[in-house]
Order: sequence, then structure tokens, then C-alpha cells
Amino acid sequence: MVVREQFTFSELENWLNQRRVTEIECLVPDLTGVARGKILPREKFTEDRGMRLPEVVVAMGVTGEFPEEGPYYDVITPTDRDMHLRPDPSTVRIVPWAVDPTAQVIHDCYDRDGVLVPYAPRSVLRRVCGLFEDRGWNPVVAPELEFYLVARNTDPDVPLKPPVGRSGRSETSRQAYSIDAVNEFDPLFEDVYDYCEKMELNVDTLIHEVGAGQMEINFFHAHPLGLADEVFLFKRTVREAALRHDMFATFMAKPIAGEPGSAMHVHQSVIDKATGRNIFSNEDGTPSKEFYWYVGGLQRYIPAAMALFAPYVNSYRRLARFTAAPINIQWGTDNRTVGIRSPVASPTARRIENRVIGADANPYVALAATLACGWLGIQKRIEPMPECKGDAYLGDYQLPRSLGEALQALREETDLADVLGKEFITVYTEIKEVEYAEFMKVISPWEREHLLLHV
Repeated sequence: MVVREQFTFSELENWLNQRRVTEIECLVPDLTGVARGKILPREKFTEDRGMRLPEVVVAMGVTGEFPEEGPYYDVITPTDRDMHLRPDPSTVRIVPWAVDPTAQVIHDCYDRDGVLVPYAPRSVLRRVCGLFEDRGWNPVVAPELEFYLVARNTDPDVPLKPPVGRSGRSETSRQAYSIDAVNEFDPLFEDVYDYCEKMELNVDTLIHEVGAGQMEINFFHAHPLGLADEVFLFKRTVREAALRHDMFATFMAKPIAGEPGSAMHVHQSVIDKATGRNIFSNEDGTPSKEFYWYVGGLQRYIPAAMALFAPYVNSYRRLARFTAAPINIQWGTDNRTVGIRSPVASPTARRIENRVIGADANPYVALAATLACGWLGIQKRIEPMPECKGDAYLGDYQLPRSLGEALQALREETDLADVLGKEFITVYTEIKEVEYAEFMKVISPWEREHLLLHV
């Protein structure tokens, strides 16, 4: 195992030489979480290489489009200048499915003056983690990532279906936590765990979720930046493994009608570096004022941050009553109907779970946003609403119901812009407006079925 903290470029070189690597995938996560970059021969990969990409590469929508005009170009230069990419040596991992020995390294984006590009997802997360570090705190997170396995589908007009397992049959009923249902896909998951071991991804539990063909992988608690890298790489890994078994893996929030959506629940806590104490607990084991303020911050800012947690038009289909997804910002202890859950735990392990985030969210953006909400809660000493003791689904919707509504709320929230960066908020919202406009050009089967001859 590589001790990744303080991993230098010289150590990276030794790591590559020991594994006889012949190619390097130089990766940059864009705003959608897609891996962009270049592939270099090993001998061309040097510390002073100065690899460049156009700055628009990390600032485009999921369709590959970007705005033609507007505030977007107050941040992105119309001349489409270059970014300078610098490898983060601590992110190096082998590409286990490659034929020839190949490594992948995640890069940070800098401008010509050596300043981090403020709208690059990794830069945004670094910025937020820096606020905690300046206070002498270390944020700790643990994502739970849900996804669906689906049969190969090459026609976007055809609905997705669960894949065929070892039995020769597809799932047709709910198989929550079923061991046998997971074993239907043993060959696939053997490859996934093998790939994760070779990539040193710290995955923990595998379970079958509620939906047909829906799975969940949990990650161990760690620093947000490193875990965002792991989620980013894990998504690539699962998709690749699924393809090799003649199926797709999808992190769409709501891929199959009538089935529950997929979330990325994020457990979060904060450690005082000087004492090693979890700041969410008092010395007598009771919840601290910081715990309640953090919850208050999540309640106050999650609605405004929804476009970051639910980034696509499809994301809002997941957030429906009685579907194992939250509809409001209530909080409760050991209550899975609320948006903000505090699991039962010892005082040292006290944490807060954000259940609003979709599996389709960019892990860098989502972690930055949820930490920003909590940070603002502590800074502004925001008291939470009373704890929800019952079924939160019986309450009102408190979250935006569409991407358009969410984008408007994000634009109007200046506190989040101050923490995440105004440039990032501008670029992000402008790109999402382009995606939303593209979606509105599409006529759905529902419209043709119910409106064609009846209105």
C-alpha cells in the first residue's frame, strides 16, 4: 500500500518504474464528474512537462455543450486560453483493466500565474477543506454510493431493464439486502473487488439495495479530497467491470421508472487536530453546540445547494415521497425518512448523514457543498429546527422540485458563493442552464401518450 500523504513526484517516479508502467492516463475531473485529459507515454511524463488543456474542458455540460454568451464569459475567456495541469502524486493508481502496464494520475488545474482554477471541481473542494484546516480542524467523510446494474441498452428510447444474472433470469421483485441477489452477479463483483484492491480504493461494504439490480458500495471514513478521488475512480471502475460482463452500471439518480432512485449518502464529522476530539461531542458524551449548528447549516443551505446535490433534470425524479429518498430538510436520530440523519454511534464516532445527495452528483462538488453548508452553520451559529421524531414523509416538500427552481435558488444564495467561490457558481449555473434548455427541447413518451389526442 502506498502511504499517499506527502507523496512526492520523485516517489511517484519510483512507483511508476517499479511497476514498469508504459503509459500514463492524465485525468482531470470536469464539472459533471467525467474524466478528461490526455494519455502520455511513460517517458514523456515528467514533473516539468507543463501539460495543458483548454480551460473550457472542465467547464462544459454533460452534453459537451457550453453557453454561447452571458456571464459564463466573465469567468471563461472567449479566447479559450490554456490551463496548466499539475499531477497530484498521491492520486497515482494502476489501471487494472489495461492490457499494457498503465497508470492513472489525477491532475489539478492552474492558470498561467500558478493559481488554482477556481471553477475546477478539485479546486473547489480544496478551497472548502482549507477553511476547516485554517481553524485547526480536519473534516472526515464517508460516502455510501448506490448504483444500478442494467442490461445493455443501445437505444435511448427503450426503457432500461435489470440484467440477467447467473440464474438466467432478471430480478422482478424487491431484493433489499439479499445475499443471494448479490451472488447473482458474483463474477462481476469479484472483478470489481479485484480492481479496487489493485487500485487501493478503500471500499468497505457491498449490499443489494431496494431496487431491482440496485447495489450499494460503502467507503471507509477519510479526508474529503482523497475520498472524492476514490469515488471518481470507483465510478470508472464499476462501469468498466460491468461492460466486461455484458451489462451497464449507471449512477443516474432515477434510471428505471417505478424503482427507487440512487443516492450518495455522505456521513460527515469534524476532528480537532490539536486534541483528536470529534467536535460534534462534548467531553461528557452529549452532542455539542457545533453538532447542532452543523445540522442547522445543512437545514438552512441544502435547498439553495440542491443544484449541486441534484445536478440534472433526472435527479429530481428520485426525490419522491415514500421512495427511500428525502423530500425535506428535517433531521432526526436513526431516522431514514429525514434528509439529515444522525446515526446511533458512540460520542467519538458521532456524525451527520446528508441523505439528499444523488449518486449522479460530482463527488468533488457534492462534498464541497455539504461541508460548506455545515461550515456556514458553525460560523453563523445557526440553530436547527426541532428534531423529527416520526415519519418525515408526512411533512411538506421543502426541497426544489426541478433543476430550474434549484438553479435560481443557488444564484440567490450569496453565502454559498462566498464559500465555494463566485466564479464556480457562475460557471456551474450557466452550464446547467444550457443542459436544462437542451432537455426542454425533448418531447417525452408521457407527453405523446397523454397529450397527443386529449388536449
